[in-house]
Amino acid sequence: MEKPGFSAGSQAEHQHRPPRLALPPENRLSMPRQPLHNRRSRLRTRSRNRLGTFLARVLLLMGTVGLSAYGISEMYAVLGNVTVLQWVFLILFALNFTWIAFAGCQAVLGFLLILVRDMFGRRNIHEELPTIKTAILVPVYNEDPVRVAAAVAAMATGLWKLAPERFSFFILSDSNNPSAWIREERVFSKLIEESGPGCPVFYRQRHHNSERKAGNIADWVMRWGGSYDAMLVLDADSIMSPETIIEMARRLEADPGLGLLQTLPSIVMADSLYARLQQFANRLYGPVFGNGLSAWHGVGSNFWGHNAIIRTEAFASSAHLPVLKGKAPFGGHVISHDFIEAALLRRAGWGVRFDTDLTGTYEEAPPSISDVLVRDRRWCQGNMQHIRFLFAGGLALTTRLHILSGIMAYISALFWFLLLTVGLALAVQASFTRPEYFAQPSLFPTWPVFDSARAVSLFILSMGIVLLPKLLAWATAILNLRRCLHYGGPILVTISVILEVFLSALVAPIMMLAQSQMVREILTGGDSGWKPQRRNDGSLPLSAALRLHRWHMLIGFVTAGVTWYLHHDLFFWMLPVTGGLMVSALLSWVSGKSGPGRFLRFIGALRTPEERRPPEILQKVQECLEVITERPQASPIQVLVNDANFREWHCAQLQPDSARNAAFDPELILARAKAERSVSAGALEDWLTQGEEMALLHSPRLIDDVVQSLPVKSG
Repeated sequence: MEKPGFSAGSQAEHQHRPPRLALPPENRLSMPRQPLHNRRSRLRTRSRNRLGTFLARVLLLMGTVGLSAYGISEMYAVLGNVTVLQWVFLILFALNFTWIAFAGCQAVLGFLLILVRDMFGRRNIHEELPTIKTAILVPVYNEDPVRVAAAVAAMATGLWKLAPERFSFFILSDSNNPSAWIREERVFSKLIEESGPGCPVFYRQRHHNSERKAGNIADWVMRWGGSYDAMLVLDADSIMSPETIIEMARRLEADPGLGLLQTLPSIVMADSLYARLQQFANRLYGPVFGNGLSAWHGVGSNFWGHNAIIRTEAFASSAHLPVLKGKAPFGGHVISHDFIEAALLRRAGWGVRFDTDLTGTYEEAPPSISDVLVRDRRWCQGNMQHIRFLFAGGLALTTRLHILSGIMAYISALFWFLLLTVGLALAVQASFTRPEYFAQPSLFPTWPVFDSARAVSLFILSMGIVLLPKLLAWATAILNLRRCLHYGGPILVTISVILEVFLSALVAPIMMLAQSQMVREILTGGDSGWKPQRRNDGSLPLSAALRLHRWHMLIGFVTAGVTWYLHHDLFFWMLPVTGGLMVSALLSWVSGKSGPGRFLRFIGALRTPEERRPPEILQKVQECLEVITERPQASPIQVLVNDANFREWHCAQLQPDSARNAAFDPELILARAKAERSVSAGALEDWLTQGEEMALLHSPRLIDDVVQSLPVKSG
């Protein structure tokens, strides 16, 4: 694996030799399921800056409470003589204002921490190699294997050179699509063949993908976890520099009480308009938010499911998720596993830390608004399911705040929607209802009170708090010349921030309505299922965008019409919301296109440091993508029938049929019956369901029977 590339699917051209196993011998590790309620264990590690963490928490609390109290009291004064409907409005305003106040104060903490680091420098990176063995886990689910293989090849090559025999890669497939699975094997088998003992690459395909990603990781822990001190979990789109991976292992080894170390990934390799928008926002604003989180988390931080290193023993002994009573969406297996795994580690006394000074950690973004909505539907259900854990016994206060923030990330959209709805209802009431000056027996009338000047001041304050994190992030660039030049200089970074604020303002009401609908579906029992995430192409036909956003547009046009009829000033006040909804289909259609994104890159707008000067690891990934070749993919059964070498490799990786006979598998029985009656591979594949075809591909005996009975296609 000296060269960062390989040719996939060419095994038949090589001299025949016994197939290499894609997995090492198992070394099992016990992983008992954890109860929902348990006692908290004594903390095994100490915060490196306990005083700083304490002061950060005090400042965050004081700032949030102070701002919230001021804003709520001002709104109460604006409303004057509060009616029942106005009380509802005030409560909704209080919830939303407290949430944005918390986020704003957190951003101030992050801004201050960045200023301190700019003045006094970053933490030193040590040179010695870690002695612990670390497995790098790459879960995949119907992903593009070429993109995954390119990243693994680039990272493994660097680790082999810098820290030989310390790291191993495990590509853990949960793919349930037969074509995706066979394509994975054809690509990854070559990568496995070319890997060596310095940093071997392994591959496992799981037949039954129970518990989704959490079950995928748990399966690895219970089968191979005993051979590794740590596991570094990536996503299919994750990339990390070898130097950062080594430093993470070193830091975990240096603190025996540390259970998990999370990094702050930067979004890279964005091409479409919406992906570039997220990439810029993540890269410029992300450090402000991330450092704010890190400032008050201490050793009770959170886990985002990827780009983090975990102590295997700690995870196995304390983080196997409970199965919740009841049915989905609130019962069953835990969907959003990461928050809860961090919570269970912290409850067992293991430190969970968030180190924002580690660079060289990357991920990719969904390419369009429609793709974000698919992902958010799953995340929303997972976070709403966390309500069951909010009052679980033994959890630390910081853990409960993490869970609450995850819930609020989606339910706040519903609160915002209800706030706008109630506000519009108050406007309609004011226009059509005659005021009652003598609503109660009195010698003097009760005049309606509405302080418009105070209302404008409160609106400006609210918008200021919403925009504060972005303004502070812009300031971190302007105040640091080197950082500013990485974004293209003061003019380009300012233009980029203005463009991002404008486009995000258009997208915000779309996300508000969509997330409100998600919350409603979940509360009424809807289950999200498990859909694969698109990574590259975000294009969407205009007709599909119109269908997807038809209700958003209808609500936008109706609301705009009502506000125009009631009062022209109200129409303009609501235009930031209704405008985004009215153009939602067009915006969604454009968001996934690469043309606008490339044009912005050409003029330097939304530029990020990684685009101006790509890091070495990203350059190597691009080199791998350019040199990887993949033969045209035939249908899965045709591939196995026609390619004897690949068929031998594929069957060598499977469990023998004798090991599976104890379990009744109706799909395998049906696949066998259909195979016995088929006259060609094409006819058989047309006849099989997806589950039956997967069962056939997992059975060496049935594959052999099919090969013997079906004709081999020449050429």
